[in-house]
Amino acid sequence: MIADWKLKLDEIVDKVDSGERLNQDDGIFLYQPEVPLQRLGELATIVRRRKHGRVAYYNINTHLNPTNVCVYRCQFCAFRSDLRDPKGYAMTDQQILERGREATENGCTEMHIVGGLHHKMPYDWYRGIIETLHANYPQLHLKAWTPVEINWFEFLTKMPTREILLDLQSVGLGSLPGGGAEIFHPEVRDQICEHKANSHKWFEVHREAHSLGLRSNCTMLYGHIEQAYHRIDHLLRLRELQDQTGGFQTFIPLAFHPDNTKLNYIRKPSALMDLRTIAISRLMLDNIAHIKAYWIMLGIETAQVALGYGADDIDGTVRHELIYHDAGATTPELLSVQRIRELIEESGHQPIERDTLYRRVHRDPLDYSKWSVGSPVESAVAAEAVS
Repeated sequence: MIADWKLKLDEIVDKVDSGERLNQDDGIFLYQPEVPLQRLGELATIVRRRKHGRVAYYNINTHLNPTNVCVYRCQFCAFRSDLRDPKGYAMTDQQILERGREATENGCTEMHIVGGLHHKMPYDWYRGIIETLHANYPQLHLKAWTPVEINWFEFLTKMPTREILLDLQSVGLGSLPGGGAEIFHPEVRDQICEHKANSHKWFEVHREAHSLGLRSNCTMLYGHIEQAYHRIDHLLRLRELQDQTGGFQTFIPLAFHPDNTKLNYIRKPSALMDLRTIAISRLMLDNIAHIKAYWIMLGIETAQVALGYGADDIDGTVRHELIYHDAGATTPELLSVQRIRELIEESGHQPIERDTLYRRVHRDPLDYSKWSVGSPVESAVAAEAVS
């Protein structure tokens, strides 16, 4: 058995050395605990350095979650709220504009916009968020609405996917985030989020977006009830669409946080599982340029180490992130640019600020010291309870 295991690993090493694509069996094998994590990291680093050398990317960004009221009750979600729950909220136009002002004053180039599916809010409310922000802060790239939300907009308007995307583009939509993917395989998806947009719809939205010139990200939520087979199946489906469209920019593995969810009996993934998933993702997704170590979910130290396990992006300042903090993430609510650059440099990499589309951002280093790097401004944009 030991000889067979070593032979299989040697075969994979040869594939990586020669640039040959790994298959499903290879991916499942690499999730076996017998495969040394350090060796896996070395293989992922080979691929990472071919693509990016020693560069590691970050951006200056903020999150906007306009409402947490949601018609769905996904098993893994701690963010959602019922309409009359005391924690339920929907932001006003004034609050949203204040977030835009805060973002631009603190050097943000991107606003990441996702939220709940509020059954009392019309499509025009969601559309208006993009239109208002773009009209007032055109320098902000608006990365907004997952396929789950696009699917909800279709339900509200009876418009097809392509028409919804074209309409949002016309008022300022810049790209799509990767959320809502969770795990594609129906054995898992039907258990953790059975009522929301299925895998077919998730891919349809991204395929249409790519055909319109919109770039997007992709994700995978791991460490709950899924197994190695489901994770590899998920990665292969992403790789297949990328072969067809080339529209994915970044893959973000999302470590499940169980606190305050209906799956709170599950232990969150260990740092070792996080690093293994990062490395395997880099090896399997040979046609997606970037792998992100999302420090909000991984923790700062693990995200830093992940730069040596195939990741080339550590995300950014991430102001006002709510979704994963509600699920028990203990990471800070904001990282300063200085701290992000230190983390990257300490890992032996060169920090490069990017915008959403991975264009390098050039700034006067003195700009960083002018911006607030403390806690985000909460008083002016506190969520308004829904009655």
